[in-house]
Amino acid sequence: MSGVHRILIIEDDHSIVEMLHNAFSREGFLINEAADGIEGLALFSSKDYDLVLVDLMLPGLDGMEVIRRIRERSKVPILIMSARDGDVDKALGLGFGADDYIQKPFSTIELSARMKAAIRRATIYSNSERQREPSVHIGNLELDFETYSVKKSGKEVRLTAKEFDILKLFVTNKNRVFTKSQLYGLIWNDDYMGDENVINVHIRRLREKIEDDPSRPAYIKTLWGIGYKWEGG
Repeated sequence: MSGVHRILIIEDDHSIVEMLHNAFSREGFLINEAADGIEGLALFSSKDYDLVLVDLMLPGLDGMEVIRRIRERSKVPILIMSARDGDVDKALGLGFGADDYIQKPFSTIELSARMKAAIRRATIYSNSERQREPSVHIGNLELDFETYSVKKSGKEVRLTAKEFDILKLFVTNKNRVFTKSQLYGLIWNDDYMGDENVINVHIRRLREKIEDDPSRPAYIKTLWGIGYKWEGG
C-alpha cells in the first residue's frame, strides 16, 4: 500500500488497544482510539478514516449500532473484532454493513493482512480515473458500474460495497461457478481463511435485496458443496 492510512479502533479492552496501536503504528498507520461506542462515533465524525476496527461488546453504544450509524453515511471498510463466536453475531454484524469479521484472540499479522486488503479494495473503487462501464439491465435489475448503484423494478436498492462487488462479479460472469475460496480471493483480495460464514452472510444479504423470493433465488444459485453461480438474465 502507498500513502499513510488513518485507522479508528473502537475497543474498550486497553490491552488489545495497546497491542494494536504498537503493531500498526510500526507499519505506518495513523491510529485513533475510542473506548466506547459514543466516543467512537464522535471521533469518526471529526476525521476521515480509511478503516474502522470495532468490537461488538462496547459500553455506551454497542458495536452493532456503531456499525449501523457509520454505514448510514460512509462506505469506509469496517472490520469486526469480537470474542463472541457464532453465526448470529456474524450475520448481524455483516448484515449491518461490516466488511469482515475476526474472532478474538487473533494474530495481528492476520488482522493487518485483512485491513490492508480492505483498504486496497476501497482505494481501487474510489479511484475517479477508473474506466467507465455501461449500465447493465438484467431482468428487473439495473446496475451502474460507475456510480455503484442498483435499481430493482425502478427503485433504488442500497448495497454495501462488498455486496455490489459480488453482484458485479456474478453478472459479468454469467453461468460461471465460483467456489467460496475464489469469491474470497476475488472480492477480499486476500487468501481464504476458511471462514465460510463471511461468504454465506454476504450472499444471503444480497439475495434478500435483489431476489423476489430469497428462499428460491432466480439469480444467484447455490451449487451445494461447490459454490455459487449467476443464472438470471
